[in-house]
Amino acid sequence: MDLKLKGKKVAILVTNGFEQVELTEPKKALEDQGAETHIVSPEKGTIKGWDKTDWGDSFQVDKTVSEVSADDYDALLLPGGVLNPDKLRTDKKSVQFVRDFFEAGKPVASICHGPQMLIEADVVRGRKLTSYPSVSTDLKNAGANWVDAEVVTDHGLVTSRKPEDIPAFNRKMVEEFREGIHEQQHA
Repeated sequence: MDLKLKGKKVAILVTNGFEQVELTEPKKALEDQGAETHIVSPEKGTIKGWDKTDWGDSFQVDKTVSEVSADDYDALLLPGGVLNPDKLRTDKKSVQFVRDFFEAGKPVASICHGPQMLIEADVVRGRKLTSYPSVSTDLKNAGANWVDAEVVTDHGLVTSRKPEDIPAFNRKMVEEFREGIHEQQHA
């Protein structure tokens, strides 16, 4: 079996209120391909997912944002959820952590409301991407070329709209993470 991501380390940046399936399904896809994943959060201990209409399961935080840097990882996954990116974008260390992946040319995958973190990190100007439809105006105002598509790839940046897009999102995420550094990925 060809483990496409063997030897790769992926940070999954989340806080309380992330859409649970947007963490669990991509995390499983990454690990099934041999990647080592770490749940990274501003909080220590456990954080709680959001499961469609109510609080979901608790997940153990592997590392806090204060304990890591983009240098420790090969790629970054940003799950969505309404609450998650809204909280994360007020945390300066989390925003800088995201920006650092772009400055290093490392691949990033973001789904649903996750691209709100990309706006805060000021990395969407001139980029083609998608998101949950309610985030489209924010992305356009930040200079992004927003499109309504199942999955969009732009030089190492993979984005999708919603949980129903996860199968396509996972395929492109694995492909881009396998490719590694993208010279045209930028902050």
